[in-house]
Amino acid sequence: MEVHVHGNVFLGRGVRLSQIEHALKPWLEYLDVETLAEAASLEREEPGIQFDTRERTVNICWTGEVGRNFHAQLTEALQALGPLTEYASEVEVTYYPENGEDEFFQMFVGPTQEAIHEFRRQCVAEDISALLARHLGKAEVEQVTALVNQLFDQDWATRKITGEHSTSTSTVIPLHPRNKHLH
Repeated sequence: MEVHVHGNVFLGRGVRLSQIEHALKPWLEYLDVETLAEAASLEREEPGIQFDTRERTVNICWTGEVGRNFHAQLTEALQALGPLTEYASEVEVTYYPENGEDEFFQMFVGPTQEAIHEFRRQCVAEDISALLARHLGKAEVEQVTALVNQLFDQDWATRKITGEHSTSTSTVIPLHPRNKHLH
């Protein structure tokens, strides 16, 4: 099946290419390559997986043919990349199975679970605000955004109490098909 992986991961100061390649080793091994430069996309116009030293980012726009084990390898690679990040960011993953029922995932990667949680909160609040602003006034949008923030606070508190805080520095969330990334 074909997959498209897209996003920018923001790295901390002093992170080197060798550290990134080590973190992404599960993905690179799955592709049977050793370096980011060898991890070419099937789509010629896509850059693949690149490390921008000036911007301190790993820029991903990569398409490939994969099997069932790919998602686990990608998840492992992004978890390993998490400790190298400065703050949380999102990577979109779209699978195109032959049956035509595309599968979309948001994968969040960051230095801590708390950073990922806060970034997810920000994304949800921005998405909801943008959607509702077309239909409701500013006061109503702010009311809903306040509720979203309250729900995220409750979720975080519940996770603290129940110990659901994973040491993982990535989170995978299935998306509704309408959230498909388009170029």
